[in-house]
Amino acid sequence: MADNPSALTLTRVRLGAGGPLARVRVADGRITHVVPETDAGSGAEVDGGRQLDLGGRVLLPGLWDAHVHLAEWASARHRLDLAGTASAQAVADLVRERAGAADGAVLYGYGFRDGLWADAPHKRLLDAVSPDRPVALVSADLHAAWLNSAGLALVGRGDHPTGLIREHEAFEVLSALPAAPTDVVDGWIEDACRAAAARGVSGVIDFQFGDTVADWERRSARFRPAVRVSAAVYASHLDAAIRRGLRTGDEVGADGSLVRMGPLKLFTDGSLNTRTALCRDPYPGLEGTDGAHGIEETAPEELVRLMRHAAAHGIEPAVHAIGDRANTVALDAFEAVRCRGRIEHAQLLSPQDLPRFAQLGVVAGVQPRHVTDDRDVADRHWAGRTERAFAYGDLLAAGARLEFGSDAPVSPLDPWLAIAAAVSRTDDERPAWHPEQRMSVPDALVAAARGRRLIRVGDPADLVVVDADPLDAEPDTLRAMPVHATLTNGRWTHGPY
Repeated sequence: MADNPSALTLTRVRLGAGGPLARVRVADGRITHVVPETDAGSGAEVDGGRQLDLGGRVLLPGLWDAHVHLAEWASARHRLDLAGTASAQAVADLVRERAGAADGAVLYGYGFRDGLWADAPHKRLLDAVSPDRPVALVSADLHAAWLNSAGLALVGRGDHPTGLIREHEAFEVLSALPAAPTDVVDGWIEDACRAAAARGVSGVIDFQFGDTVADWERRSARFRPAVRVSAAVYASHLDAAIRRGLRTGDEVGADGSLVRMGPLKLFTDGSLNTRTALCRDPYPGLEGTDGAHGIEETAPEELVRLMRHAAAHGIEPAVHAIGDRANTVALDAFEAVRCRGRIEHAQLLSPQDLPRFAQLGVVAGVQPRHVTDDRDVADRHWAGRTERAFAYGDLLAAGARLEFGSDAPVSPLDPWLAIAAAVSRTDDERPAWHPEQRMSVPDALVAAARGRRLIRVGDPADLVVVDADPLDAEPDTLRAMPVHATLTNGRWTHGPY
């Protein structure tokens, strides 16, 4: 073997959860050799480059977050944290503590979940604690915004009756608010990528709203991200991407090996917490109203048109679908277009739709942490149907390919939280919620690694080294999995090396 000074040989590593000891050599961003330790010295010795003894630690394929809004996640880490607030008044109390702590700039908050609150968010609650400073609070699912009167006036919505704005109008309002300077947000994102690498992440699909491809072209000229990035495109930027000849998987940006063109993001419905997910049955208490079944974000014929247009130019669709009716609409569109792609969320499914994912070759991009975050909301608003909610076990049994994400900032960008939630279906003292839908640890690891089950010669050198064997780990250990080091494209992005 010719010596390659950039090569790295990892010795005494366990190949996967419960795997045997082996030596793994990487060079030029790829895995070049995988040799059992029992063969060392028998002519199968791996030579060349640096040798690193990992002392029997477990080596896994690098993990992915297959659904993240990176700018939102990075910004949320610097906003007023509203997670866990039990009422609208509790949120107002937190705002009161922070409202006078700045010079009149917009006070941003993130993470409220009003689906189970006894009181309703209203601008007067925020006006009482912050009459002059604009306040803009984003719901945990990113589908609603709650503003005070000063914030509403800032975006020309001073006549809004409640200050609680949902879906497209919320996206418009948030886009109209003053944003942090681009270089500041880019710095936050660079830090967030390093934090993701520290949890074993080697890649993300970034579904950030806006011109995400152009944003990553700019960022990649400024810094080398610690993770691979697949940058999604939205319908408003689809034709521009087509004119450039971009196809899903194409290299973009100054570091094309790490930043690539992602899928086209489309929407069929809203979300569970806002009661806008499109469902066959009405939401309790909303029977007979216009929104009783949720909302249809994109008409089926328009969904098919956009998907066909994108697929004809090599761009794969990723279709947001949460309610059971929305998932049927999305699957019908894939059947009409006959293209590869993804359904994002797939939270409530009709039994007849379960086998269609595998039949149509559609990936189910799911977020297991939502199982534990939303179980109580689902019990209330999807009462009598929850055996079909977050049905990962049934999807696997039907042959579907699952890929895990966080939907950060909806849940933290940490794949181990997703793995633990999929395996245990609980994150507190309560029994597992619908334990029949639990996944095994090996299946959860595969879903967290975008389908990579083995460490094979020729694969990208995207690897994570952990201090505990996931097969033997209790749920608490899985959630807080000690990550020793992360290697992406043959380069250490986290660890002591």
